[in-house]
Amino acid sequence: MDIQAKRQDFEKTIDQLRSELVKLRTGRANTAMIEDVKVDYYGTPTPIKGLAQITVPESRQLLVQTWDKNALAPAEKAIRDAGLGLNPTNEGDKLRITIPELTEERRKELIKIVGKEAEEAKIRIRSVREDAQKELKKEEESGTISEDDKFRQSADLQKIVDEYNAKIKEIAEAKEKEMMKI
Repeated sequence: MDIQAKRQDFEKTIDQLRSELVKLRTGRANTAMIEDVKVDYYGTPTPIKGLAQITVPESRQLLVQTWDKNALAPAEKAIRDAGLGLNPTNEGDKLRITIPELTEERRKELIKIVGKEAEEAKIRIRSVREDAQKELKKEEESGTISEDDKFRQSADLQKIVDEYNAKIKEIAEAKEKEMMKI
C-alpha cells in the first residue's frame, strides 16, 4: 500500500474543514457566508449562488442581485430563515445585507462550532487511518508484505496522521483568533 497516496484523503478533509469554517461569520462580509443558502426557486431548492450575483461592496456588507426579479423575494426569505443572524434589506432590484457586529455571546457560540468542525475533521482523519490499517493487515495476511513492513508503514501512517491533526488544530486556532478580534 502506498501510504503517501493517503495524503490525498487527508488533504480533502483539510479542504472540507476550511470550506466549512469560511462559512462561519466573523465581523467581515464574505460571499461564502450565504452562497450555499437554498432558495425555493419555482419549487426547486437552489443555492443562491446559482440564481444571483453576490458581491462585497464594503467590508461589512453583502449585495445580492438576482438574475430573475421573481427570485428576489424568495432569496430574501431564504437568507432570513437560514439561521445566520442576517436580515437582508430589499431595495427593489437587489438585497443589501449589513453584517452586524458579533456579540461576545455569539462569538463564544461560533467558537464552539469551530471546535465541533475541527473534531469532525479529526474523526474523518481517524477513519482514513483505520481503513489504511485494515488494508495493511490484509496485505500482511496475504503475504504481500512482511510483519516488519506492516509495522514500519503503520508508523509512517501515524506520523502523517499526527501532521494532519496538527494542521487541523492550527486552522481551528486561527479561526478562533479571527473571531475574537473586535
